[in-house]
Amino acid sequence: MAVSTFKRGLRLPTRKDATEGKPVELAPLPKQVVIPINQHFGAPNKCLVNVGDHVKRGQKIADAAAPGPMTVPVHASITGVVKKIEPRTQSNNTEGICVLIEAESVDSGSGGEEFLPPLDPFTCTKEEALARIREAGIIGMGGAGFPCHIKLNPPPNKPIDIIIADGAECEPYLTTDEAVLTEKPNLLILGLTIVMKITGVKKAIIGMEDNKAKLIPMIEREIRLSEQAASVGEISIGLCRTRYPQGGEKLLITALTGREVPSGGLPMDAGCIVQNVGTLVAIAEAFSLGKPLVDRDLTVSGGACKTPKNIRAPIGTLLPDLPPVFMEIGYDKLSKILYGGPMMGNAVPNLNIPIQKNTSGIILMTAAETVAELEGPCIRCGRCIRNCPIRLSPVIMNMALEAGDLDEAVTAGLMDCIECGSCTFMCPARIKLVQRFRVGKGRLRIRQQARQAAQAAKPAPAKT
Repeated sequence: MAVSTFKRGLRLPTRKDATEGKPVELAPLPKQVVIPINQHFGAPNKCLVNVGDHVKRGQKIADAAAPGPMTVPVHASITGVVKKIEPRTQSNNTEGICVLIEAESVDSGSGGEEFLPPLDPFTCTKEEALARIREAGIIGMGGAGFPCHIKLNPPPNKPIDIIIADGAECEPYLTTDEAVLTEKPNLLILGLTIVMKITGVKKAIIGMEDNKAKLIPMIEREIRLSEQAASVGEISIGLCRTRYPQGGEKLLITALTGREVPSGGLPMDAGCIVQNVGTLVAIAEAFSLGKPLVDRDLTVSGGACKTPKNIRAPIGTLLPDLPPVFMEIGYDKLSKILYGGPMMGNAVPNLNIPIQKNTSGIILMTAAETVAELEGPCIRCGRCIRNCPIRLSPVIMNMALEAGDLDEAVTAGLMDCIECGSCTFMCPARIKLVQRFRVGKGRLRIRQQARQAAQAAKPAPAKT
């Protein structure tokens, strides 16, 4: 099978050996969960429960006051009693309203769940299918948190002809996508065929890096055995070179199709929809089981973790409630806690941070695995430019932000930056470029909101 890739990027040590090939273990029921009511990219939710309420696993606990296209509900991940509703620090290091649920000792399947009724995705209407995906609270599980039902319903002027299942998993340490490909290929293919049915697209590609090539025969077998695959269209496997950040949707599109997403555009502007393989499994379960997105598979690894694992835990679980992994942490060696991978993840201040829908991994790093050097002056070496996979000029963007010129930063490509961290990794001056770009984007959003508010506050023109 031919191996494709994109230009530039990095060859990183994968550091996946500790969990590669390990099955996903089910975490014990936590004593409590802390569930953020806003875990998606879009309009904020409103809490639907009160302190003292009894809730069941799968019950909706938050949704938009007026459900719109960019809203996704949140569900209770365990059965229990709501003890608190208060602001808590989340994995993106911002405070947000969270629902604290204290668990009851109710086993799965014994009356402690409130799932949706199963729904046949191949006989229901497109509108019913999209409504099911939204009601199940499914967002992109690769990290961005974009509402899934929005991705699957592009505007009529954006025709889609290729669906891509993203199983590249290019971040070091992380192996949960590989576990999905290994343990749930049937659900992956079912979810992919559902997406093809909803969108009417006849061609799909399962993209993965060549370090997972051994899984190809098993996945091809599942494609042949699928009753729906032949009827909805053609499903193939695309093998990509192991290169960072191959899992980024724009770069995966280029590697597998030769197309490029235009500046300021989205995958649909290149005729593609990209869905993480974990998201596709969640879609399959939402229809076949009526299960909302209440659990998350993630990798727990790093040099300070004595027993690296792939685990499945209820959303909202706190790190200390994940035995035996966190009972055996080398606390004396722990230097940094990362949510997500080491390139694009966020460092968090303590252990009491809840797992969210888009938490792909928790990396417990030693001092030897981290870089804590002070920033030096930019020497204009150009390494950030030579290695940027999006072909931007990070040095120019950084200069514009330092000068307070947001417009110049945007012109240099600020909003096209995918925050992959390649520039920061290669910078000899150790300048935290990605962090600066994230702050710059936040400043830009604040400015846009202020302008919109000022425009809305203008008095209406007087009638003559």
